Amino acid sequence: MAVEHLLLNCQLSIVNTKRMHKAGFVNIVGNPNVGKSTLMNQLVGERISIATFKAQTTRHRIMGIVNTEEAQIVFSDTPGVLKPNYKLQESMLAFSESALADADVLLYVTDVIENPEKNIEFLEKVQKMTVPVLLLINKIDSLNTPTSSKGGKEAQEKLNAIVEKWNSLLPRAEILPISALNKFGTEVLLKRIKELLPDSPPYFGKDQWTDKPARFFVSEIIREKILLYYDKEIPYSVEVRVESFKETDKNIHIRAIIYVERDSQKGIVIGHQGVALKKVSTESRRSLERFFGKSIYLETYVKVDKDWRNSQRELNSFGYHQE
Repeated sequence: MAVEHLLLNCQLSIVNTKRMHKAGFVNIVGNPNVGKSTLMNQLVGERISIATFKAQTTRHRIMGIVNTEEAQIVFSDTPGVLKPNYKLQESMLAFSESALADADVLLYVTDVIENPEKNIEFLEKVQKMTVPVLLLINKIDSLNTPTSSKGGKEAQEKLNAIVEKWNSLLPRAEILPISALNKFGTEVLLKRIKELLPDSPPYFGKDQWTDKPARFFVSEIIREKILLYYDKEIPYSVEVRVESFKETDKNIHIRAIIYVERDSQKGIVIGHQGVALKKVSTESRRSLERFFGKSIYLETYVKVDKDWRNSQRELNSFGYHQE
């Protein structure tokens, strides 16, 4: 009996040391311009979210999947939380709010200059969540200013005050200072996320790294160039649709339509003798070649679609709807 008991204990020990596979949805939310997309790209290791200095860069909910032998982390980047002024922004807010409903772990991103009580209504919804919430204070490297005579001590005091304020607003959240741009704290964050994931089989194939099709990234890359090269209302009045995507072993032929709301905007996007549009197309093609690793032939055209941002039918056709 003693030998049988010893053998049983050994078998149980082997079972207990075998790790369960972990998988879950880790959703990234926060206000505009706090660095959500930069963080997403760092965590996933692929440049799948466009990141610019302008607010409202992200319009969709974009998944990036990290696979290891023992885990699958399904990250979601979401639009910045804002008070909607038109139907497009209503759809963007809906994407952000949907991330609260299906998260296994929530990453709430802020930075060192943001007013913690901005968009307090959304924050109140975060307060009620029962899943783990990691409050990420981004851009902490900017606290160390060259003009500071006290150096790191002053920066630490500022950070402590920020942490204290956020701790009063989200007392159940874990607070982690990071710099997504400089990869400070991101390894610690990734380790903590893996610890918090539930035991689960993978939700997607282990070779899959996003839920979006190739055409989506074409339109996002073109829209990124428009955000970078045009000012004022133009970037926010533009949408891109890929009309044709034909791929061979060596190259991809793409035909894309840039939609604007007014004739005057069409003229600005095209520019004098087509110079502005040519610049956008050239820079887009270069980025697409890096993204796909193939030669790209890109045709771009500009069309007017009046008031598309307030047309639910048009928004649905551009993919601004909940699955």
